[in-house]
Amino acid sequence: FGRNYFNRYSAPETEDERAEILAEAAALKKSAVAYMHPEVGVCLEDANLFGRNYFERASAPDAENMEEAKERAKILAEAAALKKSAVAYLHPEVGVCSEDATLFGRNYFERASAPDVESM
Repeated sequence: FGRNYFNRYSAPETEDERAEILAEAAALKKSAVAYMHPEVGVCLEDANLFGRNYFERASAPDAENMEEAKERAKILAEAAALKKSAVAYLHPEVGVCSEDATLFGRNYFERASAPDVESM
C-alpha cells in the first residue's frame, strides 16, 4: 500500500490552485461560447465603454466633398455589379434574363431570303 501524497498533513495547499483552475476554465468556456455563437451579441456593462462619438456630433466638419461622393458612388456601383456577377456565377440554376434590345437580332444564315449553301 502506497502513501497518498495529496491527502497527507504536510501536503501543500491546493485549494487556491483549484479555485484558480476553475476560474480559468469558466473564462475559457465563456470565450468559447462567445466564439461559437456570434448571434448572441455583446453585453456592455462597463461605464467607460460608452464614450462620445467624434464623427456624428453636431459641430463635426463635413468630411466628404463632391469628388469623394462621386468616387464613392462609382465604387458602390462597381461593387453592385460584382455582386450581381458573383450571384450569377454561384447560382447557375437561376438562368439568364436578357433585357437588352440588341440581343434580339436577325439570323442572317437561316432567313428565307438567304442564299442556298450546299453542304459537303
